[in-house]
Amino acid sequence: MQAITSAILAAFGLYAASWYFGMVEGNFALLLFLATVVTGIYWVAERFYFLPQRHQAVATLETADAKRREDLDKMGIKQVDGDITDAKVRLLMQPWWLDWTAGLFPVIISVFFLRSFVVEPFKIPSGSMIPTLLVGDLILVNKFTYGLRLPVLNAKVTEGTPPQRGDVMVFRFPPKPSLDYIKRVVGLPGDTVAYLNKRLTINGEPVVTTSVPEFFDEDAMRYFKQFEETLGGKKHKLLNDDERPAFIPGADNFVGRDGCTYSVEGVTCKVPAGHYFMMGDNRDNSLDSRYWGFVPEKNIVGKAFFVWMNFGSLKRIGSFD
Repeated sequence: MQAITSAILAAFGLYAASWYFGMVEGNFALLLFLATVVTGIYWVAERFYFLPQRHQAVATLETADAKRREDLDKMGIKQVDGDITDAKVRLLMQPWWLDWTAGLFPVIISVFFLRSFVVEPFKIPSGSMIPTLLVGDLILVNKFTYGLRLPVLNAKVTEGTPPQRGDVMVFRFPPKPSLDYIKRVVGLPGDTVAYLNKRLTINGEPVVTTSVPEFFDEDAMRYFKQFEETLGGKKHKLLNDDERPAFIPGADNFVGRDGCTYSVEGVTCKVPAGHYFMMGDNRDNSLDSRYWGFVPEKNIVGKAFFVWMNFGSLKRIGSFD
């Protein structure tokens, strides 16, 4: 078992190292699932086979020690050397290969359950959601609001509440599902979304937007125009960059593009059934549905709702819309 366990742990380590150095495309959900299964098998084997074996070995040692003392007593020897306490402790001790598998199972299955069905942590890698979310924000994503999904397969098992306009949602990037993206839900299935001359219109109705004081981006070291937008009954802030044109360059040939019309003013799209139109709050610095298309319902991961840490600014901690 030592050799088998060494090989298994080495395989996990090799996969993690290959992922870290960019040699393979990692899948943390799959890795966590496999770790849960493997450590779970060891945990069951430990509880119902290896631990009883060690207890039996201790019982055998105690029986032998008692027999030895009885025999010596019959010979009139009352003072007997040989305390077996340390030997019993060594016999009951888990070997390293069980300590690194069965011993980790309670922790791994707890993480697996929380991450799969309750909340999942993410780190904001880019500025596409500024000013709502900043680079380096560590956020929590609710995994059950939109319905529970099976880990790895992402198959929906409960209905939950459908995404609403204005929600900040994490989803699997349609062109590359191994990547997780975060954007704001702008268009629901069946909506006609128009973003022309940097003004958002949904189903022919302009979205209410008011001007607020400019936003200073510390990374770019410049000010951007900032607006407050009311979407789905909720208010949030967004940025516009006067130096960027309204034209959408280099849009992909995505599924449903025939329902979109591109012009020098921007884009108008009819959202297909079972899909969502996503946009970043940093409107002129966001690679979103305007470029790569719609997010299918099956790609939904969860609803982002809380910044739990930003090591560069603790005041960032809190909920957001």
